[in-house]
Amino acid sequence: METERLVMRRWREADREPFAALNADPEVMRHFPAPLTRQQSDAMVDRIESAFDEHGHGLWALEVRATREFIGFTGLAWQTFEARFTPALEVGWRLARAAWGHGYAGEAARAALDHGFGAAGQAEIVSMTAVTNLRSRRVMERLGLTRDPADDFDHPRVPEGSPLRPHVLYRISRDAWR
Repeated sequence: METERLVMRRWREADREPFAALNADPEVMRHFPAPLTRQQSDAMVDRIESAFDEHGHGLWALEVRATREFIGFTGLAWQTFEARFTPALEVGWRLARAAWGHGYAGEAARAALDHGFGAAGQAEIVSMTAVTNLRSRRVMERLGLTRDPADDFDHPRVPEGSPLRPHVLYRISRDAWR
């Protein structure tokens, strides 16, 4: 898929090194339990590619059209951990720090939402993050996703006692997206 400024595509072997670098960046990973090792990052790419094979969509590698620079991912991922709203299709993103502040996450997320409500035929898509992740929350709100505080939850994959365990949940329906 392409947007005005971005290419959203399947992953390439050459993406692994810059992806590992962004996953090792403490600032990029500030709202996750820990930065990832190269091995963990590569395993994530393998899981992402498997999801494409299984579902026909996933977390697309993201590159800037003008430069062909890899900047991270944006896309759709099934969340199946134990929670009152799962299983659910989530729109999400993770970008290298140099790509922040350019509107790339929102631009690519709009294309992912179009795909999720169109080709993937979903009735609702969610997005979630740690309560403290105000940048991602602003992107969710600009996209038109809404939050009901009653939906907030403690993420079961984040260690108890971590300040990152409390999460907010945003939602959007196909009708609201149109």
